[in-house]
Amino acid sequence: MIILMINVKTLFMLAIVCIIAVSCARMFSNRGTTGDNRMLTSYSNVNVEEFQTMIADPNVQLLDVRTPEEYDDGHIAGATLIDVNDSTFVERAVAALDKQRPVAVYCRSGRRSGRAANLLSAQGYTVTNLNGGVLAWQDAGKTLIK
Repeated sequence: MIILMINVKTLFMLAIVCIIAVSCARMFSNRGTTGDNRMLTSYSNVNVEEFQTMIADPNVQLLDVRTPEEYDDGHIAGATLIDVNDSTFVERAVAALDKQRPVAVYCRSGRRSGRAANLLSAQGYTVTNLNGGVLAWQDAGKTLIK
């Protein structure tokens, strides 16, 4: 009877430890992510004014991750286009961007650029995302060029 009680206690404690371990693993696997991409990454989201200040620095690399058609309809001056929906996005970004310089990224609403920011930060880039994207940029009265 005593041996059975010890085994039940041991099994109970083991179950508690497993539950805690699984909970911690889930918590850490979701840190710093947005959407469905569950990598351990980190990037900053900023508003239009902060983004404008940031991209005024010539050291900052400005990246538009929309489609070529969206880019042609109007983009922020100085932006480089690399479509995040292109299957070669990461390869093209790594070839075009300097890891030693910060990257400011935007899209139409902030969703695709959030995904791009995750992908880029996983490659070792320091990334800042424009919250609200081009829509927020235009709502704030900022201009786009064609």
